[in-house]
Amino acid sequence: MDLTWYLSLSAVLFTIGVLGVLLRRNVIVVFLSVELMLNSVNLSLVAFSQAFGDVEGQILVFFVISVAAAEAAVGLAIVIALFRNKLTINVDEIRLFRG
Repeated sequence: MDLTWYLSLSAVLFTIGVLGVLLRRNVIVVFLSVELMLNSVNLSLVAFSQAFGDVEGQILVFFVISVAAAEAAVGLAIVIALFRNKLTINVDEIRLFRG
């Protein structure tokens, strides 16, 4: 398959992720949308790496995956702490800096 197919799929996945972050109000869905955006970047990195015959893009993907895993762990821990205090995971109802 051609490089444009992979980049088109990556652009569609990234767009879905951005729309999920902007339009959804559930914190879990927002985290999943961020992960979708990171995976779309990984797809384009691997596609460029394969197209140019270079391994450095695939090495960078491992770093992105490790950062995404750390982000998911810390983010879900924050969500659990917020849910215990506020009893909701709706972004509109969580007001940290207001009384």
